[in-house]
Amino acid sequence: MAGPIPTSPLALPLPKLPPLAGVRLATGEAGIRYKGRTDVLLADFAEGTTVAGVFTKNLCPGAPVSYCREAIKGGLARGLVVNAGNANVFNGLLGVRAVETTAAAAAATLGTTPEQIFLASTGVIGEPLPAHKIVAVLDTLKANLAADRFAEAAQAIMTTDTFPKASTRTARLGGVEVRVTGIAKGSGMIAPDMATMLSFIFTDAAIPAPALQAMLSKGVDTTFNCITIDSDTSTSDTVLLFATGQAGNAPTEDPGELGEFRRALHEVMHELALMVVRDGEGAQKLVQITVDGAVSNASARKIAMAIANSPLVKTAIAGEDANWGRIVMAVGKAGEPADRDKLGVAVGGTWMAQAGGIVPGYDETPVVAHMKGQEINIEVDIGLGQGRATVWTCDLTHGYIDINGSYRS
Repeated sequence: MAGPIPTSPLALPLPKLPPLAGVRLATGEAGIRYKGRTDVLLADFAEGTTVAGVFTKNLCPGAPVSYCREAIKGGLARGLVVNAGNANVFNGLLGVRAVETTAAAAAATLGTTPEQIFLASTGVIGEPLPAHKIVAVLDTLKANLAADRFAEAAQAIMTTDTFPKASTRTARLGGVEVRVTGIAKGSGMIAPDMATMLSFIFTDAAIPAPALQAMLSKGVDTTFNCITIDSDTSTSDTVLLFATGQAGNAPTEDPGELGEFRRALHEVMHELALMVVRDGEGAQKLVQITVDGAVSNASARKIAMAIANSPLVKTAIAGEDANWGRIVMAVGKAGEPADRDKLGVAVGGTWMAQAGGIVPGYDETPVVAHMKGQEINIEVDIGLGQGRATVWTCDLTHGYIDINGSYRS
């Protein structure tokens, strides 16, 4: 990249991230692409840690994604290795060998089998990953493993991110307090399914892998898969959830008993997802789009995503232009049932158009004021049914071009 990227004006500070029983972390400088910063994360998990995962649906996935899809079938994890700067994508046999080499070395370092090591990579596509650089720092990372390194972990996995992202919550499970802590990276190439986003979530609860997977899959659908920066779906997106079982609760798959835990997990994922949007490449505004009155929830979501991914809508927001005609255009191009004469559009709580036309006596003044803020709310009423969905995006500025035009330089 040509020069440092300014921190997003929408950035949020890291919360306090207490140690989580059964998780130790270490970061280091392998020099894979970046100089003078950490770019490798090693996580060590307690014996018996269960794991769940959700991965990109891009049909050209990276080697680490293919590897993890197989490893996840075992349901157990002892370690995690993440590198930034190189995505290990489109490298053919070299990519496969890189993940095999890294997994074998990490397994030997942590005293386990490669099947219980999970891998993730993020960065440039099409350049062979120098796995030997990762292997070379594993012993040092092992010596530096500690329980209080979540903040450092969030920084080590960044690429074009301008701030580290983390969230934590507590819940009661089986009469015991358990903690859920997550970190994430991502700021561009973000669209379902998840995109160039990586997220690693940890809990000290004892939860069998099948129940963990069910909760993660459902939670991703309404959080990470409801955000978009640029409509592009990456080859590398990965969300992994690790449960160490060290909190002392009795393992359970009972949905009723897991209610409070599920709430905490969802809050962590939701907060991380919005942090990714807040760090959208070149972003100046966070945009929430709610579509109501569609024929189904799925239809509402497709319409909302059509609005969120429209360059014309996003540039109008960047220019603080209350151009509701562009929103109507995006509704119509979504390919979902819509009736021009029943459509309503509101920005910042002010209805500009209803029943297919401009609201009589509409005053643009409060909308203009709302558009000057950092958080923009758009509502659309399709007027055909009960379907509803909410998605999040950001505006499209020249900063996006600056970042992506010089990404490999």
